[in-house]
Amino acid sequence: MKKLAVMIALTSVLAGCDNSSAPLSFTPEMASFSNEFDFDPLRGPVKDFTQTLFNEKGEVSKRVTGSLSQEGCFDTLELHDLDANTGVALVLDANFYLDAETQQQKIKLQGKCQLAELPAAGVTWDTDDNGFIVTAHGKAMEVKYRYDADGYPLGKTTVSGDQHLSVSATPSKDKRKKLDYSAISLLNDKPLGTVKQSCDYDRHDNPVSCELQMTDDSVKPAVEHKYTIKNSIEYY
Repeated sequence: MKKLAVMIALTSVLAGCDNSSAPLSFTPEMASFSNEFDFDPLRGPVKDFTQTLFNEKGEVSKRVTGSLSQEGCFDTLELHDLDANTGVALVLDANFYLDAETQQQKIKLQGKCQLAELPAAGVTWDTDDNGFIVTAHGKAMEVKYRYDADGYPLGKTTVSGDQHLSVSATPSKDKRKKLDYSAISLLNDKPLGTVKQSCDYDRHDNPVSCELQMTDDSVKPAVEHKYTIKNSIEYY
């Protein structure tokens, strides 16, 4: 009986240590790609994932699918916007991402697997000392990206001519629930829309399912849209 009591006590201590341990930060690649390609970032040893956005009718609006190496590089990334009828599938090949269908070089990389250049659009990306994408430059535009201390993307500011678009996100104060966030978009300092999201999480502190509420303030009266996000994640 005494031995059982000791085991229970030990288990409690270990569980307490596990619960108090800090969650993993977001890698520069995951944070930067999600910021640039508009999907929810994930943390931990992700092998592959699919994020699917459903509208209020239960129809698929967008889907993002990716596979990563054990080092955290994106081996493949597929982006499909069914509402706009657009999509692309990228495959890593040396220092480039190729179009999976045409084998055309789409994106040039810097370092091992970070974004460097989008040749067709004349866009280049710059990183900070930690490897996070912090700016993008084009012929007539500049983008600045922001992250918190855990690498969570806080949004970006785009300047093109006299157009100034800012997206700012505020994540939950609970570090294990970063994807519970609110965000606001401003166009030339005027409200364009707001977003609020709440999620259920797995043991890696990644979202399994989320409820997303978007308000379009660019029209009067404002229009509200509700979405559901379903994530399928496989780990190493």
